[in-house]
Amino acid sequence: MHNFETVHDRRKTRSVKWDNLQALYGGEDVLPMWVADMDFQSPRAVIHALKDKAEHGIYGYTMTDASIAKVVSRWVEKRHGWRIKPSWLLYSPGVVTSLHMAIQTFTNPGDQVIIQTPVYVPFYSVVKQHDRKLVENPLIEDKGVYTMNLEHLETCFRNGAKAMILCNPHNPVGRVWTKQELEQLAALCQTYDVLLLSDEIHADLIHSGHQHIPIASLSEDMSKRTLSFLSPSKTFNIAGLQVSYAIVQEEEKRQQLQDTFTKQGIHMLNTMAVAALEAAYTEGEEWLTGLLDILAVNKKLVEEALAATPLIKPIPLEGTYLVWLDCRNMKLNQKDLMDFFANKAKLGFNGGEQFGDAGTGYVRMNIACPPETMRDALQRLTNSLKEFEV
Repeated sequence: MHNFETVHDRRKTRSVKWDNLQALYGGEDVLPMWVADMDFQSPRAVIHALKDKAEHGIYGYTMTDASIAKVVSRWVEKRHGWRIKPSWLLYSPGVVTSLHMAIQTFTNPGDQVIIQTPVYVPFYSVVKQHDRKLVENPLIEDKGVYTMNLEHLETCFRNGAKAMILCNPHNPVGRVWTKQELEQLAALCQTYDVLLLSDEIHADLIHSGHQHIPIASLSEDMSKRTLSFLSPSKTFNIAGLQVSYAIVQEEEKRQQLQDTFTKQGIHMLNTMAVAALEAAYTEGEEWLTGLLDILAVNKKLVEEALAATPLIKPIPLEGTYLVWLDCRNMKLNQKDLMDFFANKAKLGFNGGEQFGDAGTGYVRMNIACPPETMRDALQRLTNSLKEFEV
């Protein structure tokens, strides 16, 4: 059995989420609802695998062998309907690490690289830190629904963009791109010969009524022009173990990316990461079902709590455990907005401006916590809004 109701004390564990409250929000009484890790224990199978590895007592160099590759490829096929070959896999400590390596490998200084804003904060540095030109293709928001601006995107491609970073499911707006949307994007990539780097780290965290489709699975052409980046880290709450993989069909591209990994000294995963990945993907599916059920409960709690106020509107959540809250009706600048939540509501959110100018007036809330914690957060929020209205 998996107990998602238990509230675990994470303080004084060097938790980025829980042990930085004074520095980030000015007080230890703030409830952190920000960085994307969960307040749930990982599956028991993962915990047991780590215990067994720890008790073995020898932590030498560890391979990601053929059996690990089969575990990963089976998971991708079962969960996402994409049949990949184990030989297409490369491993790295994280998706962001792989994105940095891919930008170095397949683009040159001065090349244009597109991101769709508002978007996951590291996408900006992945482009800028390597002296590439950042090109923003802002998403269109209409009555709380975000869509791709394909007309503007085509203009960006026509103006010479070499690569694009896709976020699917999209962080922070929570969209799970449909097959039709992905096919439209794919057609543009093919027409203008654009390389696609697809961050699919939240692929397993899909809410009822939606389906994650790896864009590389749409066609042979897209499979060859796409590098897909996935990980069990968000799914099974093992981000601290630093484990991810890239799926690269085309042999030449795969070898080029591997060469960059090697030049940067990335040769293998750590011992515990390999054990956790294998246990999660072979014995963690029942736990994942329970997680999705509890996230659905929390999602409903958010919707119900905010239904009566015009001040904050949650953007419909299709994937991830990160709710994008539209606070523009509060008519506060971003600093005052964050101060209000931290000092009045005693809640620590991610400020929307972190995700780009298109995020101004928004905050991101992490709902991956026990319902008791979720109710506490929402009580704090609704009580503070009563004061605000007065």
